[in-house]
Amino acid sequence: MNTDRPIRILLADDHRIITDGLEQLLAQLPDVECIGVATNGEEALQMTGHLGVDVVLMDIDMPVMDGIEATERIKQERPQVKVVVLSMHEDAAVVKRLMAVGADGYLVKNCGKDELLLAIRNVHQGQRHFASALTEALLRNDPIDERPDALKELSEREIEVLGALAEGLGNKEIGERLFISPRTVDTHRTNIMKKLDVHHVAGLVRIAIKAGLVQ
Repeated sequence: MNTDRPIRILLADDHRIITDGLEQLLAQLPDVECIGVATNGEEALQMTGHLGVDVVLMDIDMPVMDGIEATERIKQERPQVKVVVLSMHEDAAVVKRLMAVGADGYLVKNCGKDELLLAIRNVHQGQRHFASALTEALLRNDPIDERPDALKELSEREIEVLGALAEGLGNKEIGERLFISPRTVDTHRTNIMKKLDVHHVAGLVRIAIKAGLVQ
């Protein structure tokens, strides 16, 4: 870790009021520097490859590519980049999924400034920072909610696809597992989202984990 320069922060959130506030907060601190703002996960992925990012503050629900997929891609392609998820979600299933894909930290957006800065500094030093009563319950392996009735609308194949999506597999990997084409996987994914009235992968992950499709 280079201690001679500030920690270089990328903000990834599609709400400007959030990113403006975070930029103002970070500007007051000598050991951190905001070097860019991404409005979706795809932009965040691209910017980490060009800006020398140390830590990404990542929202979950974003257009184009959500924060779960972006976190997984960043950690696969640039594992040295740290990702702290900053979200409104307090769902244990979401936290569990993000831990599985490699997030270095998770905070809810009502956290205080001191906790946010502590998380940034901790992950930059190679630690993980998951601080909340929710996460403590998760780490104690408290039970997750029962299978939702919504899954009754899905076919057996769609349930298989949903479970694989929640494991973080891409269309090609799911197709190879289930012996179907990536295009067919994409069709199933679209149908699942329509049936469950869910519009992003984070929502699918929550439902799949609550239903016990993945552990």
